[in-house]
Amino acid sequence: MDLQTSVFLLFSLCTAGHSLSCYDCSLMTCSNPKIYTCHSGYSKCMSSITVGQAGFISVKKKAKECAADCLSGSMNFGIIKYSSVCCNTDGCNLQDPPDPSTSTPNGKTCYSCDGKSCLNILSCTGTEDRCIKATGTFVGKSLVVKGCVSKSICDAAASVGEVQGASCCSGNLCNGAQSVSQSFLFLCCSLLSFILLH
Repeated sequence: MDLQTSVFLLFSLCTAGHSLSCYDCSLMTCSNPKIYTCHSGYSKCMSSITVGQAGFISVKKKAKECAADCLSGSMNFGIIKYSSVCCNTDGCNLQDPPDPSTSTPNGKTCYSCDGKSCLNILSCTGTEDRCIKATGTFVGKSLVVKGCVSKSICDAAASVGEVQGASCCSGNLCNGAQSVSQSFLFLCCSLLSFILLH
């Protein structure tokens, strides 16, 4: 066997079984993440920050993990803001995504809902270049959610199981204003609890 063939076979054997390694943490601070080898089928590393605001209570959750699939971008519904970065090389998710609570407004505005109406005007930040309106069912009630979103996340919103209709548009305040049921506040609190506990 010649030298070139031997080197090729050795390289193939060494790289064929390589699994992606990502940082992993799911605590509120995520101050000391550890690196782990991802399970089969997980080909991306993700880092995210979720910020929730309900009255005087403000909660921030950072997470880093292996993912089967993920998106980079951000969304802002007023009461809940989310930002994520997705990558595919070993340890690439050590860096946090932009903090959605401190991002600079980008000049775009969209309507958002607060439980009483959907007439609130929200300033979009960072890469949020679209307005979104989504309807869905939560605990048997039909709900409407509106806000700002990055194009990448908007394109994927239609595939979320609980969402019956999601539409995005690119003009200021293009996601329309209409009333919303009082159960919206319940949805936001429940959604915030779900995000923080998972």
